[in-house]
Amino acid sequence: MQNIVFWNGNKSSARQNYETALLQACLKATDHQYGSMQIRVDNTDYSNAEDEAHVFVNGADILVTVAGNVKFKDQQKLVIPQPLTKGLLGYRLLLVRDESLKKFAQINTPQQLQALSIGIPETWADAALFRHNQYKVIERGTLDNLFLLLKNATFDYVALGVNEVEQIFQQQVESLGGISIEPSLMLYYPFPLVFYVNPNKSVLAERIEIGLKLIMANGEHEMLFNHYHADVTQRLNLRIRKIHTLANPMLPSEMSDFSATLLD
Repeated sequence: MQNIVFWNGNKSSARQNYETALLQACLKATDHQYGSMQIRVDNTDYSNAEDEAHVFVNGADILVTVAGNVKFKDQQKLVIPQPLTKGLLGYRLLLVRDESLKKFAQINTPQQLQALSIGIPETWADAALFRHNQYKVIERGTLDNLFLLLKNATFDYVALGVNEVEQIFQQQVESLGGISIEPSLMLYYPFPLVFYVNPNKSVLAERIEIGLKLIMANGEHEMLFNHYHADVTQRLNLRIRKIHTLANPMLPSEMSDFSATLLD
């Protein structure tokens, strides 16, 4: 049986679980054509952007990341330009200090939000996007210490994807006290997740592309998405929040017309 290395670090466990299940489904759907393949998951977190950019050189075969990720701009890779999560990661809720809740409830324009500072972990692709949209960005630390920095007023808020914000809040934020998920606002930017494949693994890239088409056609992708993210729209009141939309200059040309379908 063949083995492949799936690098799945630098992200929340909520994302890791879904993305691993998705890759497994793509491989299983193509077993008859390509043979069985075992996944070895590497969840190593890289605090240095340069180390993350070299994961293929260091033995990874495949990963999931945002389309146009600037860290991989100069790296050879095979990109499968098929969105994996209906644009879910581009819908962002804010975590703020409790004493700031009243101030955030009064925000109605992008300019009001741009006047405040957002904290983003070092290496995250979002930082360049927020700067492009004239937001005040403070890049500091990792996901593990981000919320202590927020509590200590290093910045005004943190924005996390709706697919991971609840789990991260329960596991890493709630025990700190004094921080809440802001109930009225939401940011949105086109931020599709796609597979990047090692440039030396063209057969694997071909297989994943075929597998994706198969599971999207037979409904398995929809089942997986619903299993992990089914009622997120209702649970987090996404349809009634004030949405502030940002542009994403990193989107590659082949995905320039991408539009999220989460709220359709």
